[in-house]
Amino acid sequence: MTDFIQLIISGMATGAIYALAALGFTLLWQASGTINFATGEFVMLPAFSMLAFQSLGLPLLVSFLLTLVVATAVLGFGFKRAIVDPMRKFGVMPLVVATIGLALIMRSGVQIAFGAQALPFKNVFGYEVFRFAGVSVSAGDLGTLAVTLVVVLGLQAFLQRTVTGRAMQAVAQNTESAEVLGIKVNRMIFYTFAINAMLASLAALLVTPLYLAKFDMGITLGLKAFLAAIIGGFNNSRGALLGGIIIGVSENLLGAYVSSAYKDGAALALFMLVILFKPNGLLGAPAERKV
Repeated sequence: MTDFIQLIISGMATGAIYALAALGFTLLWQASGTINFATGEFVMLPAFSMLAFQSLGLPLLVSFLLTLVVATAVLGFGFKRAIVDPMRKFGVMPLVVATIGLALIMRSGVQIAFGAQALPFKNVFGYEVFRFAGVSVSAGDLGTLAVTLVVVLGLQAFLQRTVTGRAMQAVAQNTESAEVLGIKVNRMIFYTFAINAMLASLAALLVTPLYLAKFDMGITLGLKAFLAAIIGGFNNSRGALLGGIIIGVSENLLGAYVSSAYKDGAALALFMLVILFKPNGLLGAPAERKV
């Protein structure tokens, strides 16, 4: 029983990281109709940015704060202006192809700059292990769960209870009506891209100690985040959290009680089941939208 509980907790921690990346999918889709298949690379790049800052002798937390600034500029503003704004007028599919191309470029660039070898990454929460009633829980798992919960609830409160958050939702629901009401549409969309970049940086801080910093670390992470967003509901930010945790827990249980060879197939199997029986996701709902 203690092993089962440990698998649940560690699976929830891993799933929480998937959820942070999945939130990027849901936010960008709701705000601008963008499906970013470079999401995994948006997590990978901040990981190497933090390593670069640490190589200069800076502490991890300082490196993370500097990375937030860089990510907001490059993965937020730069991505919106250079990729999304020119491509949006051509529809969703060309934009999807553009983000796939961007992912390939980012992976190749990081491989050239840092090499193909996996690099170790410090865990911001340390490596202490706590024991409760025979169950061992690492500080990393507890910290990851706590941070993710605070971020998701905080983001939900921001979107629902602040003027800026409500304006962002208005833009997501109907761009033209929001503009008529005097809402600065481009600014609201940029805020969404900036939040997405910061979420990716936070996911990098939490996931890289597990995945190690490697140029292709974003491939698997991006796929699982995308599936988590669909499973939870692509138009629901809380669904991203639910989808991520379900995938993380399922992977752990499948790997422990069936075979580790099937572990990575858990997300795809769950995706197929949800698509068959609840196409809008577990917390998603059909919605008319115009962007």
